[in-house]
Amino acid sequence: MSLFKTVPPNIVQSIRAFRVNELQQEAAHLEQHFLYAYCAEAVTKQQVLSTIASAFHFPRHFGKNFDALHDCLTDLTHKAGKQIGFVVVLEQLPNTQKFDKEARETLLDVFRDAADYWAEKKVPFRVFYSFQ
Repeated sequence: MSLFKTVPPNIVQSIRAFRVNELQQEAAHLEQHFLYAYCAEAVTKQQVLSTIASAFHFPRHFGKNFDALHDCLTDLTHKAGKQIGFVVVLEQLPNTQKFDKEARETLLDVFRDAADYWAEKKVPFRVFYSFQ
């Protein structure tokens, strides 16, 4: 039985009861890409984006802004060939003055837009996140 039987294929949601290692195992079982970024050390928007860029192996010229993040989550991975799906984990997103609720929501909106992009292509793109 799939861990994702109650999780829609294109969604951005809190990690809640899921464990990272279970999500990674399910991605492997489904032969989907597993992207993981541990953001607890980040304090600012730039640091969060840098952490994600490094963890997801974005190109060196990544612009460290939300538009560049969207481009990397859609255009660049699309050019990598046939995609069978993605399981993305953003763990411990900061809750700081320099990365406040508005910045977190904007970040998650970028991932929601990417989920919509992949849904149009019928490619699963599940994102799980947690806050500090």
